[in-house]
Amino acid sequence: MNFELVVNSKPGGIWIALMREGKLIELHEEKGNTDFTVGDIYLGKVRKVVPNLNAAFVNVGYEKDAFLHYLDLGPQFKSLDKFTQDTLREKQNVADLLYFKPEQDIQKEGKITDVLSSSREILVQVAKEPISSKGPRLSSEVTLAGRYVVLVPFSNKISVSQKIRESAERDRLRDIVKSILPKNFGVIIRTVAENRKIVEIDTDLRDLLSRWKQMHTNLKTAKSPARVLGELNRASSLLRDLLNENFSRIHINDKNLLEEMKEYVSSISPDKANILKLYDGKHDIFEHFGINKQIKILFGKKVPLNSGGYLIIEHTEAMHVIDVNSGNRSAAGDTQEKNAISVNLEAAEEIARVLRLRDMGGIICIDFIDMHSKENNKLLLEKIKEFMKPDRAKHSIIPPSKFGVVEITRQRVRPVTDIETSEVCPSCGGTGKIQASIMFTDEIENQLNYLLLDRKEKKVSLLVHPYLEAYFRKGGFLRSKQWKWFFKFKKWIPVHSVSEHQFLEYHFKNLNNELIEF
Repeated sequence: MNFELVVNSKPGGIWIALMREGKLIELHEEKGNTDFTVGDIYLGKVRKVVPNLNAAFVNVGYEKDAFLHYLDLGPQFKSLDKFTQDTLREKQNVADLLYFKPEQDIQKEGKITDVLSSSREILVQVAKEPISSKGPRLSSEVTLAGRYVVLVPFSNKISVSQKIRESAERDRLRDIVKSILPKNFGVIIRTVAENRKIVEIDTDLRDLLSRWKQMHTNLKTAKSPARVLGELNRASSLLRDLLNENFSRIHINDKNLLEEMKEYVSSISPDKANILKLYDGKHDIFEHFGINKQIKILFGKKVPLNSGGYLIIEHTEAMHVIDVNSGNRSAAGDTQEKNAISVNLEAAEEIARVLRLRDMGGIICIDFIDMHSKENNKLLLEKIKEFMKPDRAKHSIIPPSKFGVVEITRQRVRPVTDIETSEVCPSCGGTGKIQASIMFTDEIENQLNYLLLDRKEKKVSLLVHPYLEAYFRKGGFLRSKQWKWFFKFKKWIPVHSVSEHQFLEYHFKNLNNELIEF
């Protein structure tokens, strides 16, 4: 199973596409402003304590106050709070906790008023990004995630991922960490640490300790609200969590970003540094790898299945609803039951992919095609669990109800990725009336006349919707519009299709493959 990462750097931010065997399975947007990303650590100020909710609202600099529940304070909150206050008062001059005296753990069923009060400065970490009209969700159980381990300050526990089954390997990893772990720091050993050498784990741990020191340095001079430590960018965090021997290529269309990512990959997996490649093709990188087309198909309200069936996906504030339809699928000789299980299994695989791709969280209700066989219903549930297994977001699956509805709850830590796939005519703006279509080609020809004859551009290429590309090439040798332009301007005008373009949208590129501004 081969994985590829395609990184598309644009002026407004970075889009990251994760591909498995050529299929798009994850899509992330890294905007220019990366504040309030999951994992970011802030020095915030308590705005209001609400005893009825057993929670507090904290100002971390977002337009709406962030939410911090008592259960998210973490057992070692008093130790973290003491460290924070002492650092701000210049009593805690080092990040090292060797001589730090931990405070007693807070009660699990305690009250928020016992530990927090208004106007108090506290150290918090973003657990959920701002979603809809809500501010960020916070935690005071600060952790720093690395490739092989997660560092937990003020704890002495060493936990091992449950996915590491062999007891001998679990003991080996515990012994390694125990021998290199500083006092008053705990660790969660991640699944990818299995069979890793001590030097790799030690390097990862040292990197996390240096980040903790950086956080302490920033905290010394911080004035709330302020970010004191940022999480890795989305591309690097994906590589940290996913990079393994199954990755075959990482394609990036920006030289500076390539060098940045290559430096990071070299630090976590030196043998993988050579899989990073600079894409310098003429077409848009997402267009070249067929990602734009998959986005158009998978982000719409109606998602087609290969068999002829389709999914209808509706979003609400509280939940998502997915309806499975067989469409015109009806294989010869198939019974209704056999047809239903076949479509349902195909739909289950596609739904698992769409949930991960759109990052849909909360409650998801799926109305599968009704089946009467208990064995088929049991098979469907097993397959859903199998298809959802690679999903890194926490989720639980409730068996089909008597109405055939399967409920899935999926962890929601950031807003659902919502891409508008329907197109509004760029000429009429949705009114239904446009200029005479015969004038469209004249408009393009006039622009070519201006670029090639007036501005003296050495080379110009045209980017249009796929239908228009076919029209300009229609007629073939000597008869197409493209050939007529060649005879008129004495230069060949390459015509490229861009599936994400609206129907009458067009752009020009120059010799350096840069968009020409008018």
